[in-house]
Amino acid sequence: MLRLQNINYTYPEGTKGLQDVSLEIKRGSKVAFLGENGAGKSSLFLVLNGIHKPQKGKYYIEENRFKFTSNERKQMAAKVGYVFQDPDVQLFAGTVYEDVAFGPSNLGLKGEELKLRVSKYIELLGIGELREKAPHQLSYGQKKQVAVAGVLAMEPEIVLFDEPFAWLDNRHKQIMTGIIDDLNKQGKTVLISTHNPDFAYEWADDVVLMKQGRVIASDSPEKVMTNKVMMQEIGMELPLVVRLAKKMGMENHPRSVHEFL
Repeated sequence: MLRLQNINYTYPEGTKGLQDVSLEIKRGSKVAFLGENGAGKSSLFLVLNGIHKPQKGKYYIEENRFKFTSNERKQMAAKVGYVFQDPDVQLFAGTVYEDVAFGPSNLGLKGEELKLRVSKYIELLGIGELREKAPHQLSYGQKKQVAVAGVLAMEPEIVLFDEPFAWLDNRHKQIMTGIIDDLNKQGKTVLISTHNPDFAYEWADDVVLMKQGRVIASDSPEKVMTNKVMMQEIGMELPLVVRLAKKMGMENHPRSVHEFL
């Protein structure tokens, strides 16, 4: 569904964000991107969302080459939605309702159709009581929910989450996990950037390890995240269940603590 060929992106001040990144992402898959800060995860997501135009390489969506023209970028929101790590980057309107309505209204929805779409995702995210509140009055977790509602209201086929659990309390982590799982059950392709190897190992269909703007490995969690050398290369420990399984001499590594027990 998504295919990158030798993508290179350098920031205006000279920092290399991505170096020769080639990658394929299957429709309906759950993909986790792992790496330290500065590994290139956010840079890659900004290319996938059409915000950053690479200086070199090709980007294909459903075998159609995306050329980063103004018109293509306007249409991108209906295909690829991006939930930023910091919700304050996305929230700017006077009320929650107006914020969630902004994206679909830009896609051409009006009147009753727009109201129904906005109400649907406000209720889906459980923030109905917040609809007339100003975003700056909300807690961090509530802001995250509003940001997600705004992206989902455009009904993209692919959703990118940059560190979706960062700075959330346990309650909002559970809410976010439920949202992510529901999206994939609906057939959407979900990509997550994370520093949490335990979550990635249990959740993902495929894992991409990144370092200094390069893809170090891309494969199933069992093939990538049980390799101590690879995980050390990106500055991360093996998932807890993998470490436990190795200590007990288990040949097959369970995917979760529940499965391990």
